[in-house]
Amino acid sequence: MSRLFGTDGVRGLANDLITPELAMQLAQAAAVVLGHGKTEGRRPTAVIARDPRISGDFIAAAVEAGLAGAGVDVYDAGILPTPAAAFLVADLDADFGVMISASHNAAPDNGIKFLARGGKKLDDQIEDAIELELTRPALRPTGGDVGRIQRFADAEDRYVVHLLQTLPNRLDGVKVVLDCAHGAASGCSPQVFADAGAEIVVIGADPDGININDGYGSTHLGPLQAAVLEHGADLGIAHDGDADRCLAVDHEGSIVDGDQIMAIMAVAMNAAGTLKDNTLVATVMSNLGLKLALREAGISLRETGVGDRYVLEGMRDGGYSLGGEQSGHVIFAEHATTGDGVLTGLQLAAQVARTGRSLKELSQIMNKLPQVLINVKGVDKAAVTTNEHVQQAVLEAQETLGETGRVLLRPSGTEPVVRVMVEAADMETAQRTADRLAETVQLRLALTPA
Repeated sequence: MSRLFGTDGVRGLANDLITPELAMQLAQAAAVVLGHGKTEGRRPTAVIARDPRISGDFIAAAVEAGLAGAGVDVYDAGILPTPAAAFLVADLDADFGVMISASHNAAPDNGIKFLARGGKKLDDQIEDAIELELTRPALRPTGGDVGRIQRFADAEDRYVVHLLQTLPNRLDGVKVVLDCAHGAASGCSPQVFADAGAEIVVIGADPDGININDGYGSTHLGPLQAAVLEHGADLGIAHDGDADRCLAVDHEGSIVDGDQIMAIMAVAMNAAGTLKDNTLVATVMSNLGLKLALREAGISLRETGVGDRYVLEGMRDGGYSLGGEQSGHVIFAEHATTGDGVLTGLQLAAQVARTGRSLKELSQIMNKLPQVLINVKGVDKAAVTTNEHVQQAVLEAQETLGETGRVLLRPSGTEPVVRVMVEAADMETAQRTADRLAETVQLRLALTPA
């Protein structure tokens, strides 16, 4: 049987994989693993939040029923970003939390992810324990031992106040376009940027349950680029559906990705003495230009596997203060336990306000190398690291590129593909090298029909 939990919770088509029955069962199992045995003389507590996709209504109701039926008191925070749920678990000192979201996926999908005490993501072993608990009889207290469900009335206000307290300076004089992806940040992101003093223009902030991530947000930057130019803004900030990501656009409409954001913030934090051990944590998929820029600035780079959970593990292992992914998951350990798109946008805008320099100028600290990514389908993912012909092709490509390029082949953790990524000093070399490697992978690892 395949593992139920993926790289970020349980995710799939709502009312197909993510059914009310599964949601209730997962909640009951989580109540046992995350709640019981960890409290003294009181019922365990959990915070639940969701993004605005239409299926969130019935999934959240099923999760709440499962939790309360297992003896957990539930605080329903309503529609809020994933990082807000994580913050509230810690702020309320709850035993755990639940976020109902499929992040950047389209509206028909949904997901359930659990947060441990303190708002931290779960280790694989805890997720496995929850899956195992699904095979056992559900915990069913009776009488006064069942849980209560109550509205977490000041949840958004607590989160907004927290975000404002992280700012090193106000954003007065900065004009920002915010793209909320018709998602969970549609209410709180405009509020906090306005409270911080920014002049704001808001797009993609009219969620109707089915338009989340539809043509807006961090996976569709065209509308944000156009709005920044139309309104003469200093920068634009794009969230995804659950607002744990942030990508940006400078005043000329050019995209500033997660690597560039991390470079800007790492240099700023290093200068302020807040970058622990002069080290940034990022994944192996980050652009080589990030590594070269950090080396020039005297900052070390610690690389991890792909996924913000692995970045978090790397940060925790070394007590590091900043980490993230090219996709825009940026983690400020002093202020958050997960990637937080609103927090990241605020910190980036604060640098523009503090320095008086444009985002374009700030982002030029890093020279992005041309990057080509090819997804090769219909091949044996497991053999990518063991096939001699493939590995020899990788070695030869890396030797040809030298220090001005990089090759990475890896099996996808979420799709039936092998990802071939090549960076080089120019796009023609990157494309030619990637095409050659993709052909080798297709030839040597092709799956034979059953």
